Amino acid sequence: MRALIAAAVGLAAAFALVLTVTTLARPSGGTSPEPLLTTVPAHP
Repeated sequence: MRALIAAAVGLAAAFALVLTVTTLARPSGGTSPEPLLTTVPAHP
């Protein structure tokens, strides 16, 4: 029974850690105002 409780506590702690890291590492969602260059610009 102790092993089952320890496994449940460990799983809950791991899940909470994953949620915390996911929340903190969430990207801002903003985009760059400059378009991506797909060709090399011509040299003068």
